[in-house]
Amino acid sequence: MKIISWNLLHTGGASAAHVQAMIAAEQPDLFLMQEATARLDTLPEAVGGFYTRDALPGRLHGLACWTRQKLKNPARTLALQRGMVVRRVCQILDFDDIGIANVHLSHGQLLNRRQLRRIARILPPRAAILGDCNMVGAPLLRGFADAGPRTPTHNAARLVPLRLDRCFTRGLHCESSKVLLRGESDHRPIMVTLSAG
Repeated sequence: MKIISWNLLHTGGASAAHVQAMIAAEQPDLFLMQEATARLDTLPEAVGGFYTRDALPGRLHGLACWTRQKLKNPARTLALQRGMVVRRVCQILDFDDIGIANVHLSHGQLLNRRQLRRIARILPPRAAILGDCNMVGAPLLRGFADAGPRTPTHNAARLVPLRLDRCFTRGLHCESSKVLLRGESDHRPIMVTLSAG
């Protein structure tokens, strides 16, 4: 399964056309998006496939996913521990016996690790967590491998390179991973190819 995850930057960031171009170029099975707004809702009309978006509580932007094949079950939303400003949710997708979580976690380094642990508890034995984790350093997530690319994906204040966009796996093998060009967003997308471990 080839997966792309990209924080689009909700104000003035990557557009539906940018996402369409990346789908055409990379041919992913699953495209996970963070900071997605209603401007992405026409994606299936342009490229086919199936799409769902869940805004963060009280926000116009949130999590979205596009899949080439229709899922047997609709995407589920999991409420996460609340940060000081933004209430966070996680999008859970079921691919037979594999669970995929699309995340945009809080900035607090203790809180985002607690959010990861909540997500991990509800996922099946074979699972992956991908997205903007806002995390620096080790995830401290027992049973999961840090399987994504090691290249920085974001420059804080345009100066400090950070690897905020991550992929954690359990019971899956990461065959390949890389960071793609960022385009109009302030984050570079990551792409991984996962198989049953």
